[in-house]
Amino acid sequence: MSEPERLQKILARVGIASRRVVEEMIEDGRVVVNGEVAELGQRADPDVDAIEVDGVLVGVRPDTVWYLLNKPAGVVSTASDPQGRPTVVQLVPEEPRVFPVGRLDAETEGLLLLTNDGEVTHRLTHPSYGVEKEYLAHVEGTPARGALRRLREGVELEDGITAPATAAMVSPGVVRLVIHEGRNRQVRRMCEAIGHPVVRLVRTRIGPLVDTTLGPGEWRPLRQDEVRALERAAVPTPPPD
Repeated sequence: MSEPERLQKILARVGIASRRVVEEMIEDGRVVVNGEVAELGQRADPDVDAIEVDGVLVGVRPDTVWYLLNKPAGVVSTASDPQGRPTVVQLVPEEPRVFPVGRLDAETEGLLLLTNDGEVTHRLTHPSYGVEKEYLAHVEGTPARGALRRLREGVELEDGITAPATAAMVSPGVVRLVIHEGRNRQVRRMCEAIGHPVVRLVRTRIGPLVDTTLGPGEWRPLRQDEVRALERAAVPTPPPD
């Protein structure tokens, strides 16, 4: 167990922001430790405490690892589950402790990253960085051109219109959809909004990462070139002119 450190030092070390900016984030209530909003000057133990920034869990352990998992249906994308359902962290090594990068809902299958790298996790899950995620959505019926156009241009959901996406028919009833947002159950809600509810959903790509060799429940460590490619992909989206 490590010694408790000031939060701004911990978060600056893993690359979230400079200490000065982290202090401002703490003052703005954007940092949470063990479920409670942090206070400026607060200390934390990076080996024990769960630290979140803008709702994203930040890994702060020095022994950084990255795993790529093919998540099966019925497994939840959390570190623990009060309902006792199987979790993604149970499918990878116990040590060092890792966390899922973003989430797939329980019935969604496909590629999921797990890591203890806080800096890149924050960038991969924050919508301003625009990291693409590609899905194959098996839907009821076959969407017409107008329905696909709605997916591409943006669909009105209860939490606002979606950003433009890439949408194409792969085969009757199967849509390839590429998004860069990370809203809860977004692809399912988009398809339901156009009148074609999802029957099966599989994530096939995260940024530059694709792997068709992993079977359901299988995982592998990322290669260094893949980690570097992720870091390059997780750059802020430039503002429009």
